[in-house]
Amino acid sequence: MADLKNPAGKSAGSVDLDQSVFGIEPNVSVMAQVVTAQLAARRAGTQSTKTRSEVRGGGAKPWAQKGTGRARAGSSRSPIWTGGGVALGPKPRSYAQRTPKKMVKLALRSALSDRAADDKVVVIDAWDFGDTPSTKAAKTALAALDLQGRILVVLSPDDAVAARSFRNLGEVQLILAGELNAHDVLVNDYIVFTQATLPTSAPARAEESK
Repeated sequence: MADLKNPAGKSAGSVDLDQSVFGIEPNVSVMAQVVTAQLAARRAGTQSTKTRSEVRGGGAKPWAQKGTGRARAGSSRSPIWTGGGVALGPKPRSYAQRTPKKMVKLALRSALSDRAADDKVVVIDAWDFGDTPSTKAAKTALAALDLQGRILVVLSPDDAVAARSFRNLGEVQLILAGELNAHDVLVNDYIVFTQATLPTSAPARAEESK
């Protein structure tokens, strides 16, 4: 059970929080694994170095094999030469980790339950900014709700005006209900839902690592 409020911070009744989503024992190890996979999937993996076969030049043997008194050398692009190739250097790769769907959903439910246990889940009836976006109105609404720190505001596709009202606030992160995931829940102090975006026993599908 949670208090239902309006954007002015006034009580608008109460709402039931699904215990299968907001009332489970958080599984810390699963959350850690899923968040690690999410962060790994964000890595570009575009780092690249050239091997000796890719470095320009070095086609001719620098000097004769014998008779010079120097160590034999077959190419000036050897990794031991200045300007040569790199031995065992990084190449483009994907850092994505395969994460089972059930694990992704469990991590999300664990993160939501952790925030709910600390009374950091806020539910409002709906955002009402009219037809004109207003950053000032959005800031006033957060102050009326007594929210401080980092705030994750969960919106529906119909909340376009609200999205434009909140987007200039540095402490606010916006996310669509269908993109809700464990990492974004855990890095924010408060999670703000509307009645339309409040997860039920079939929570919004978390974005999977690609």
